[in-house]
This record gives sequence, structure tokens and C-alpha cells, in this order.
Amino acid sequence: MSKQNTLTLKTTKKLDTKVSKEQENTAALLYHKIAHTMMERDDAKPLSGEIEADDVYWGGYKKGKRGRGSTNKIPFIAAVEKREDKPMYIKLSVVKHFRKISVKEWMASDICRGSNLRTDGLACFTEISNNGCTHEQLIVGNSSDPIKTSPFKWVNTVLGNLKNSLKGTFHKLHPEHLARHLATFSYRFNRRFSLKDMPTRFMFVGLRTPPVPRRIITADSG
Repeated sequence: MSKQNTLTLKTTKKLDTKVSKEQENTAALLYHKIAHTMMERDDAKPLSGEIEADDVYWGGYKKGKRGRGSTNKIPFIAAVEKREDKPMYIKLSVVKHFRKISVKEWMASDICRGSNLRTDGLACFTEISNNGCTHEQLIVGNSSDPIKTSPFKWVNTVLGNLKNSLKGTFHKLHPEHLARHLATFSYRFNRRFSLKDMPTRFMFVGLRTPPVPRRIITADSG
């Protein structure tokens, strides 16, 4: 996580502390505890109905294989639940790889049976129809033609906003913490219609969430 993480800086300001190394680490730990609570809260809420989904890699610029199959990047699935062709809720789920077993696990945890999913032509997504959902696969390749990509306009819009949000806040994202960073974006997006109530509701959720000790946070970093 960047030393100049916006939330970390805001946290230290609220605590009226100077940003020393030790205090910075304390603020970073508090950020991860908050993010972990957000992640656990939304993990319990699978998407349903009409859903756009896409395979995504997150990672910096490193030497080596690029794109799908790269060991330099972290795979995750972005999904958008729609109602009347408007985005309602999203899930950004880190997966081990883009294989059928990962899609099966993702479906079991993040998607309600009976949903209708639209994805691109990635082979592993054929597993969707084997898990109680209907599946429409469209091959658009790397086209920038808005007509060809229009079936995925909402998931592409979410990913564009996600990229701007994270890259505008962090200089570098530690791979083991990516799920929490994605969770903070998803949590805010899914509650964008009730922003005034979000702090109070989050405090209530936090009180009901089991403690997240430092050893769990640091264990993710190996």
C-alpha cells in the first residue's frame, strides 16, 4: 500500500497525529481493518438477475508475459447486476486463475442460481451454464467500437472508474491486499444511493463483525 494512501492520511489527520513511520503503519492497519469489514459485509450479498461480467487482470508494468496467463498480474472477475438496464450492485472478486474450477467457485459464492449472465468468449465462462444460470457469450475481442462493446457498457464503465480511483490513490497495490482495496470501491458503489446513512450503517456492521487482529492482516503479506 502506498505511504501516501488518501484514507491513511485522512485517518492520521482525524487522530491528530503526525505521519511518522510508526503512526503511518497504525493508520494503514486501521484502513485494512475497515476494508476487511467492508469485504466481509458484501461477501454475504451475492448478485442476482441480469448480470454483466468480465475477466480482469490488475498489475503494474513488469517484464514477462502480458495479458491472460501473466504471472505479473492478479486475476479478478468484475460483475454488475442490472435492473431495467441500469447498474445496481457490483462485485469485484479476486480468483486464483481463469479456469472452470475458479468460475465454479465464484458462481457458488457470488451469484444466485437462476441469474442471467452475459460474458465475453473466455472458455472458462462456459462453466456458468453448468451452475444453475443462463449464459450468453459474446465475442468482442479488443474492439474499441462502442457498438460492439455496448453489451458490456456497465461493467466497462465500472472498471474505468475503478482504475481511476485506485491508481489515483495508490502508487502501488500489494497483491495480497487487492481484495480489500476492491472491496472499499464496491462497498461505496453499492451504497451510493444512501451515502448519508453509510457511516452509521458501517458502524453498526463493524460492531457485529468479529475482530480482525494484526496477525490476519499481516499474514496476507506472507
